Amino acid sequence: MFKLAERIKQLPPYLFKEIDQKKKEIAAKGVDIIDLGIGDPDLPTPPNIIEAMVQAVREPANHHYPSYSGMEDFKIAIAKWYETRFSVKLDPASEVIALIGAKEGIANFSLAFLNPGDYALIPAPAYPVYNSGTHFAGGRPYVLPLYKENNFLPDLASIPDEIAHTATILWLNYPNNPTAAVADRHFFEDVVTFAHTYHIIVCNDLTYSEIAFDGYKPMSLLEIKGAKDIGIEFHSLSKTFNMTGWRIGFAVGNSDAINGLGAIKSNIDSGIFQAIQVAGVEALRAVEESSPAIRKIYTRRRDIMVSGLRDTGFTVSPSKATFYLWVPVPDPYTSVDFTTRLLEEAGVVVTPGNGFGDPGEGYIRLALTKDESRLIEAIERIKNIGI
Repeated sequence: MFKLAERIKQLPPYLFKEIDQKKKEIAAKGVDIIDLGIGDPDLPTPPNIIEAMVQAVREPANHHYPSYSGMEDFKIAIAKWYETRFSVKLDPASEVIALIGAKEGIANFSLAFLNPGDYALIPAPAYPVYNSGTHFAGGRPYVLPLYKENNFLPDLASIPDEIAHTATILWLNYPNNPTAAVADRHFFEDVVTFAHTYHIIVCNDLTYSEIAFDGYKPMSLLEIKGAKDIGIEFHSLSKTFNMTGWRIGFAVGNSDAINGLGAIKSNIDSGIFQAIQVAGVEALRAVEESSPAIRKIYTRRRDIMVSGLRDTGFTVSPSKATFYLWVPVPDPYTSVDFTTRLLEEAGVVVTPGNGFGDPGEGYIRLALTKDESRLIEAIERIKNIGI
């Protein structure tokens, strides 16, 4: 028996791995599973992106080691898209880096900037990798609970002065996974002021910026004056273009932050297969050709689920962005108890809120990543077991 490193022992079991194991156990009994647990789009990658990849794979020049930081054309395409979408100007050479999916960059960033014992300010509930990346770097998470009464935004004023003065990184994610909350300009202005005051690096995960509804357009942290002095933003093609399996994302912002992340990556990985980056260039070039149709599909799915859940007795509000619904569980259930009941009695997989951190207790997260007929069936199954 090999002895695990202490950093592994300190980690909680990865949420989605546990859910996957439970799904397999139930499916082995012959149950037809409707999986609303993991945010993996069921929609296909747009055909223009696939065709760009096919052509690029045939080019021998793309078969060699790629650039560690990303091919020039891809970084230029990212900068052009950011300027068009957010009116943010970026230097492709120093303020943009390609990632093997946003998850990889988020996990590695802490290695570049956290020394053992340093604090990272981490919201909860939140994407688990902010916390695990902190642990891998030997940092100490300081939890910022997200509560409904504060619109699931962290209360920066509640952070003790001694913690703020010793913190190195602040993690944010708006539009938010798992709560689907959004942040406005006033909040981001407060964040920038806070970061300048305490000399903190702000890391905003903007993965869901293009999955938004009813005319709402999420903003970038980097739109705020002075944000680039203290901020870096992580993005991905996974959700916007249904490319989760392609593993391609990017980070943009402060050049020192980008350079530090690049130093870690150049020692750990060898970059993204260049043909995939060529496909990424095409995705960003034609974003408005594919995104409206994708948003329309998720809007219909959101409306079906919100209406159906309300009819079933749940209290749920339509989300303004992301393809998630953050739903309070009925009394007297805990998040895990209700999740287990839905899986065992209805064959419906959802994610328990406390899996994203203790402040998520009392909620479940539903992903709108199945077609309308399956969502309607999921609602019927939930109605049949009662709540």
